[in-house]
Amino acid sequence: MRDVLHADVREQLKSLKLDPSRPLIVSDADEVIFAFVRGLEAFLLDNGHFLDLKSFALSGNIRDSETGEPVSATDVKQLIEGFFDQRTEQIEPVDGAAEALTALSERAEVLVLSNVPLHRREARSRALAKHGMDFPLIANIGTKGGAMAFLVRQREAPVFFLDDIPHNIASVARTAADVIRLHFVADPRLRRLLGAAEDAHERIDDWPQARGYIESRLAEFGF
Repeated sequence: MRDVLHADVREQLKSLKLDPSRPLIVSDADEVIFAFVRGLEAFLLDNGHFLDLKSFALSGNIRDSETGEPVSATDVKQLIEGFFDQRTEQIEPVDGAAEALTALSERAEVLVLSNVPLHRREARSRALAKHGMDFPLIANIGTKGGAMAFLVRQREAPVFFLDDIPHNIASVARTAADVIRLHFVADPRLRRLLGAAEDAHERIDDWPQARGYIESRLAEFGF
C-alpha cells in the first residue's frame, strides 16, 4: 500500500533527536546529494555493462557491453545491489551540496532521507561524513510520504523536502501537504528526460539556487 511507513523506518525515525521548533530540511541522497548516475556508470563499465539513458529508468537502459542488448530486470536488480554493496562510499557528491547544506544547517536542521539499502546505511553515513555532510540519515523503504508524515507531526516550524523522483514528491504531497517540495535532478542528462514534478512547489537542479530559495523562504517564515 502506498505511503505506508515501514516498521524499520519507523524505528530509525523514533531514534532521532530533532528540535520541533526549528525548520527542517529533508534531502534525498542519490541525484540530489550524491552523483548516483556517474558512479553507477563507472561500476557498470567495470562489470561488462553500460548505461544507455533513453528514459528516466534503469530497467531497459542497462545493456550488456558485448551484445548491446538490455539486461533482464533480475540482472538490473543484481547489478544495483552490487553497486551499493561495493561502491556506496565511493559515490562523489553533487557540486555545491556540502557547502549549501552546511550553510543551511545554521538556520535549520538537516536530515538525509535515502532509499539506500538498510544494510548499507552505515556506509552511506560514512560517505556523508567524508564529504563534510555529517547529518542524520534515515534508510527509507518505499515511497517517502509515510516518513515525512511522521517527521512533520507536532513540528512547529517549516519543513522542506528535496527529491529527484516525482512519485516521492507526490507521496509527500498526499501525506504532508504543508511541506515545501523541491524537485531536484542533479545529472543534466536525467533533467532533459524528466519534466518538473507536478506536485513540486519548485524545480531547482543546482545547490546554489536551492540554497537561495530555501533561505528566502526561511526569511519569509521569520527564521
